[in-house]
Amino acid sequence: MRLYSRMHVILAIAATATATALIIVGVGLLPLWGRPPVIGAMVPVATSGALSVSAPMAIPVLSDVSGTYTQDERENIDVYERLNAGVVNITTEVVAINWFLEPMPKEGGSGSGSIIDQRGYVLTNNHVIKDAYKVYINLADGTRIEGKVIGADSENDLAVVKFDPPKGMPLTIIPFGESSNLKVGQKVLAIGNPFGLERTLTRGIVSGLGRPVQEDTQTIIRDMIQTDASINPGNSGGPLLNARGEIIGVNTMIYSPSGGSVGVGFAVPVNTAKRIVPDLIKYGMVKRGWIDAEYVQLFPALIEYMKEKGSPLPIEKGLLVSSARKGGNADRSGMRGGSTSVRYYQSVFNVGGDIIVSVDGMPVSSLADLYSALEDNKPGDSVKVEYYRGSKRMSVTLALSDRAEYLKATQTP
Repeated sequence: MRLYSRMHVILAIAATATATALIIVGVGLLPLWGRPPVIGAMVPVATSGALSVSAPMAIPVLSDVSGTYTQDERENIDVYERLNAGVVNITTEVVAINWFLEPMPKEGGSGSGSIIDQRGYVLTNNHVIKDAYKVYINLADGTRIEGKVIGADSENDLAVVKFDPPKGMPLTIIPFGESSNLKVGQKVLAIGNPFGLERTLTRGIVSGLGRPVQEDTQTIIRDMIQTDASINPGNSGGPLLNARGEIIGVNTMIYSPSGGSVGVGFAVPVNTAKRIVPDLIKYGMVKRGWIDAEYVQLFPALIEYMKEKGSPLPIEKGLLVSSARKGGNADRSGMRGGSTSVRYYQSVFNVGGDIIVSVDGMPVSSLADLYSALEDNKPGDSVKVEYYRGSKRMSVTLALSDRAEYLKATQTP
């Protein structure tokens, strides 16, 4: 057994204390020698009570020190920075009737639009400017200019508005792209003014193609683009863009039980816009072809009535030709209208005529189908019409007339 003197014990205690102190100091200095700093370190906060609490220390938000972004982020940023000034906010005034039955101006709706020409032409939705007494274009720099409606097309819910830009002001033009080669899953960007928040960017993908959307009993917008990019009230009329910043569609509507975006939005394909914009600028309307006749959509009561009269119809879906305008294209082609007048509630029409089932290769069972089949046909175009006469299926090719002129000639004075 080894014995230690008092001097030995004192020296041992001193050495141990010195070593402990060096270890403590070394651990404290480690952060300075490469250990990562503690983010969100707790620091004391003075309080008026007996209990003191701690709060996270304020840490500055640091940007990407390398100044780089992902390829996807760079595309989004580039499209927005180049083109957001080409998206305008459209507001309107409408005429309302007050309690004294006097007309008075009233604030209307609002939406978005794309500048498509240096002369100040703006592409938007028809429903954005419908019934407008005045139209105002709000530019990216805050300039507010009164514009005017140049042309509108309710069948595709598109319109062209024009404003006169201040002299010397260059406009940002959003170029047309191509919608015939879109693929489900393709990235898309939407710039608009949802809820009055100007030039908001949202992104998503093409989630469906070729969607038919029925607006009313006479209008079906075909080949709509479905997207999950957030579209809300105020986005209407704004551009749906591809990754290159080209318009591939015009944001038109959303499906929403609540009124807000639920990831199902629809846009009119840009190829439709490219086809009709020249007509809207030149004529103020779209020139479309027509088959000169009056029609009645087949319905169960009519089918049952014809069966009871001993003249059962060969089909249950189609358009009955009530009358073919004398000298019109249907009459000249040999198509026949009805010969016996009948009344159904307030409607009076003729039965016994031909029943149209197909126009220009598209099945037709309603007036909305007929409008859709002829939507992209101009006056003078030739189309094939298939119809039943009795139980015999027949066809004829005829040259279309001008729908507007036909409607004007047949309107009751």
